[in-house]
Amino acid sequence: MAPRLLLALVLVLLASGASAASVGDTCSSEGDCGAGLHCSDCGGGGDKTCTRAKPIDPLTHGTGLPFNNYSWLTTHNSYALAGSSSATGSALITQTNQEDTITAQLKNGVRGLMLDTYDFNNDVWLCHSFQGKCFNFTAFQPAINVLKEIRTFLDGNPSEVITIFLEDYTASGSLPKVFNASGLMKYWFPVAKMPKSGGDWPLLKDMISQNERLLVFTSKKSKEASEGIAYEWSYVVENQYGNEGMVEGKCPNRAESPAMDSKSQSLVLMNFFTTDPSQTGVCANNSAPLVSMLKTCHDLSGNRWPNYIAVDFYMRSDGGGAPLATDIANGHLVCGCDNIAYCKANSTFGTCVIPPPSPPPSPRKAPSGGKGTSAGGSSSSSGAMARVVLPKLSFFFGVALLILVILSY
Repeated sequence: MAPRLLLALVLVLLASGASAASVGDTCSSEGDCGAGLHCSDCGGGGDKTCTRAKPIDPLTHGTGLPFNNYSWLTTHNSYALAGSSSATGSALITQTNQEDTITAQLKNGVRGLMLDTYDFNNDVWLCHSFQGKCFNFTAFQPAINVLKEIRTFLDGNPSEVITIFLEDYTASGSLPKVFNASGLMKYWFPVAKMPKSGGDWPLLKDMISQNERLLVFTSKKSKEASEGIAYEWSYVVENQYGNEGMVEGKCPNRAESPAMDSKSQSLVLMNFFTTDPSQTGVCANNSAPLVSMLKTCHDLSGNRWPNYIAVDFYMRSDGGGAPLATDIANGHLVCGCDNIAYCKANSTFGTCVIPPPSPPPSPRKAPSGGKGTSAGGSSSSSGAMARVVLPKLSFFFGVALLILVILSY
């Protein structure tokens, strides 16, 4: 074999051997992590770690169930991006809750978006404000920008369904104007087709085939009759947001919502985020406590798994995070398994394929300084220690082969 050809073969082996890091491995950039993962600042000792950013798409197990038999990852204040500035040109002096664009969120499998709409500068703006008024320093951008991002995604993904939850401070007539201008009305799911007494929603496949793939809920009851925008709590039960909704063992409804176990609404929304968002504290909160609350709210919502799981900084966790919680809910809803990853294709409900136990974790090094206790939780190996990334055996095989090539010429 020609020396150059042999050397090229060795380099290919080396490249293939250095595989991408998996969940829990340390990383320095996004490219270090595998598909569907994010290099987040949630590692111990100041290290970055690969965390899940994308849930398993429930559509891979069919679309033949009612819409209320699926769960969707949802972002709280989806538009309020860390590090962004106001489209007014002013500096923002307000809280932020996410770290990537609406388009990026949708590409990562987010299907529920929470938007706060205000009348501002003779238009509808997305603001994170107070007292029902928007200011330059609380205004992120005109709503039309985000709505057009959603339309572009729906245009390019004809099997996807998106839900928008509006915390609405606009006057009558403002929202129909901006939705019409965005081009989203062609995807609008009509209020007339929504179940009024807690019954099943249409089949997901029918919503897709009829191109009614956008659900919009408003916090203003009067707008259902006047503007055709569904009043959220006629169709959805929702737990308390903020710190009060994160108390272990409890899942109280928010003030506007019916009781969590009300069967007059067939959709369940579970909030799990602190009153004051924290990019560091969320690493622990979006992990074991989130999964624990998932089960608590199931038990206190009439044994119903949430259809929407809303979090801050959805890509941050000690590992599986909000995508894992979504997979757990979908497992129970779609096939009766503890995780949608366990669903057996073309099988009866409750038929699960449990994977073998995971291999032991890679050795970890102690972080430099500190006891490793994460906010909101006790010291644990998942959040307090940094995993050492070990190359695969094939990498060393490639190195040995390269040495042999060099010695032979």
